[in-house]
Amino acid sequence: MMNEQRRGNPALAGCEEFQNRLPELFESEVELGGEEHLQTCENCAALVRDLTYIAQQAKLLLPIHDPNPCVWENIELALKKEGPRAK
Repeated sequence: MMNEQRRGNPALAGCEEFQNRLPELFESEVELGGEEHLQTCENCAALVRDLTYIAQQAKLLLPIHDPNPCVWENIELALKKEGPRAK
């Protein structure tokens, strides 16, 4: 039923298409403000605002630390010690 409603309503079809692209848009970190659909659809614009807020807040939950340089040195030494592997 929902797909039939979307086919009959171009606005809903546009929402579905845009929302299907959202994961790739967020992953690419593209500026979503330029998306034409968001200029005309308050529902999708609100969704993007909410998702952006959630993503920003999620980054604050756990601090991201780069490993100590010794970790990389130990990995490099272990690989050199092991030598090339035969397949």
